[in-house]
Amino acid sequence: MYIPPHFAITRAEALHRIVREHPLGALVTQGPAGLDAEHIPFEFDPGAGPLGTLTAHVARANTLWQRCREGTRVMVIFRGAESFISPGWYPGKHETHRQVPTWNYEVVHAHGTLVVRDDERFVRGLVARMTRRHEAGEPRPWRMSDSAPGFIDELLRHIVGIEIVIDSLVGKSKLSQNRDARDRLGAADRLAERGQGELAQRMREAG
Repeated sequence: MYIPPHFAITRAEALHRIVREHPLGALVTQGPAGLDAEHIPFEFDPGAGPLGTLTAHVARANTLWQRCREGTRVMVIFRGAESFISPGWYPGKHETHRQVPTWNYEVVHAHGTLVVRDDERFVRGLVARMTRRHEAGEPRPWRMSDSAPGFIDELLRHIVGIEIVIDSLVGKSKLSQNRDARDRLGAADRLAERGQGELAQRMREAG
């Protein structure tokens, strides 16, 4: 990934934030048939391993867990907030007419080695943690115990766990840092008006 210095994410907490807040990752693998990608929600533990560990599960019918041998090198892409940016949103455009359209975004690439975890205890714990996290905002959060144990047991037999030990975590945050503050904040205001508050807030914090 091309990362100009002024767009590089250098703080670990900023990288971790994007992974936590946008957990649907694109898991990229290289196999005999070429490149492939799976779109999977991940759990992230920053304290496990040198740079953290990602865990997820795939359907047992998905050949990913069979064709990626232990220690296979993989990359997971986490896309944060993103949007088209019109030059008309920059106050300076109307004075100099030297601005062009662009796209602002945040993204993290996690590189590491894949480990297959085909054991019921691992998968059950992972599903329970993911459920608690993503159901937390519901008035009545769904719990695994809401369903009959036999039903849950049967479903768990149809999924396989995977674990990725991260050894490289790089990020890019393109938020109009190369514009003057007036133009960057002007574009942020327009994004907020259009309901894209997350990216607007990141751009306001980029100064």
